[in-house]
Amino acid sequence: SLPYHEPGIVTILIISSFLLLLNCTNWLLDRLIFCGLIGQIVIGIAWGAPGAKWLSASLQDTIVQLGYLGLLCIVYEGGISSNFRALKANLFLSSTVALTGIIAPIGLSFVLMGLIPGASAVQAFAAGAALCSTSLGTTFTVLATSGLTGTRLGVVLTSAAMMDDVVGLVMVQIILSLGAGSSFSEVTVVRPILVSIAFAVLIPVLCLFVAKPLLLHARELLARPERAGYRKVFCCQKAACLYQTGLLLAMITGATYAGTSNLFAAYLAGASVTWLCDRLEEEDMKKTRSDDAGRAREESAAASAVHHQAAHFPSDGGCSGKAIYDKFYMPAVDSLLRPFFFASIGFAIPISRMFSGPVVWRGMVYTILMVVAKVICGAWLIRFGSIPGAKSLSNKLPSTCSIPRKWYTTQSRCERATPPRTCSDTRPRPRPQSTVLQDAPISTSAAEAVTENAISPPTPLANTSRKRTALPRPKSLYPSSILGMAMVSRGEIGFLISSVAESRGVFGTEGHSTTFLVVTWAILLCTLIGPIAVGLLVKRVKKLQKVERQKAVSSGHKEEDPLGVWGV
Repeated sequence: SLPYHEPGIVTILIISSFLLLLNCTNWLLDRLIFCGLIGQIVIGIAWGAPGAKWLSASLQDTIVQLGYLGLLCIVYEGGISSNFRALKANLFLSSTVALTGIIAPIGLSFVLMGLIPGASAVQAFAAGAALCSTSLGTTFTVLATSGLTGTRLGVVLTSAAMMDDVVGLVMVQIILSLGAGSSFSEVTVVRPILVSIAFAVLIPVLCLFVAKPLLLHARELLARPERAGYRKVFCCQKAACLYQTGLLLAMITGATYAGTSNLFAAYLAGASVTWLCDRLEEEDMKKTRSDDAGRAREESAAASAVHHQAAHFPSDGGCSGKAIYDKFYMPAVDSLLRPFFFASIGFAIPISRMFSGPVVWRGMVYTILMVVAKVICGAWLIRFGSIPGAKSLSNKLPSTCSIPRKWYTTQSRCERATPPRTCSDTRPRPRPQSTVLQDAPISTSAAEAVTENAISPPTPLANTSRKRTALPRPKSLYPSSILGMAMVSRGEIGFLISSVAESRGVFGTEGHSTTFLVVTWAILLCTLIGPIAVGLLVKRVKKLQKVERQKAVSSGHKEEDPLGVWGV
């Protein structure tokens, strides 16, 4: 047995100040620049091994393990908040962004061969592998803080970051093989890729053909009046928490033993819970409508009672994934596990060895390259068709340019309730020379012309012109800038890959080689720069949105979001 010892007053003060400052700095910086995680990383550096060493090694190890639980919960929350309609429509764009965020850092990392004397191609590849990942914890935290998780921009960002994370974990296996010398095995490289693809394919299939029918059958059985006692036990919030937590742990365990990322499994678990809850809610609505119709015809008291029980018990207590997370997970995650995770990143930064002159300037140069390598991911969100001389490029990239137009048109149809004839004229496909000719005049005069000729016969064409000029209005670079800067943060996976490469001797035989310190500089600065830049951009966007709302209220015109269709 472990004997109980009362902690000393110094230990109590150190731990108390550590916990208080983690939460206080997070609260303060979240309200200033939407990135309280930066303060938590700095506190981890100060209290941990890189700084004052106030926390013992065993306590730091415990905080690292608890922090990883927090990371799993953060990623699980991201899966719960997934927008499946936007995810499906953005799959190709997310893959393109992720591929850009992988190739560019690895390609630019070969500059290290000229930047650091004696650096080899293998070391440059290992450095690029460490910098090709995107911090999932940082990404989901910044999106949740800024309120962009459920937007199309948030969906593209989280999907791309998840793909980068899976590739980053594959890179860990590659680095292990490189460090093992001649024992390089293709299995260690191919296995994580194939298992990740298998999880991405099999989980939706199982949800559709196994989980959904079983849940519907179980709910039909429990909806019977004679099973009211069972319903109180199996359909309460605590039971739903057990189901969802069991699914999360089962998928994490299976992914770990199968050889893929448990973070990827956590995301799929959250997405599966949300998808199943949405499908069950749709079935409840269909049954409610059919029961209402039958009750109106038959006016039976017994049928009314059964309908009342069957229609209302599934939603009692709020058993959706989001409701369960907010009630049972969020208090512990927000106040303890999430701060521990970001503080544990600070524990891994060898800050005392990073301030020699050659290491500092090389680290700065490499950081600039790695920031650029991720920022260019945001170029896929730029409306190339609105840039002079880029029409041909826009035509070659239909997926990146037509998706926002298609969504915007769909939303406009629903919101404005336009006639079918006008909708057919405003579809994004038929835009030949007439669109180019009508884009040439100034937008103000075009809008005035549309207003004056609103009753004339060519109304559909004029209305099309007005909507064409309204579509490109969000020409700002805020969506692409937010996406690019959010991809900059490397975080936990970057430190993991670089630490593995250093421990396996890929960066050099001596302890803490120059290449490792330069890579650590880049990971550290990118992890700091990304959230700060995104926080400042989001703060600016919030101000612009507030101004637009005030203008819309005062003038009566439609509000224009600075993020355009990506903020919906």
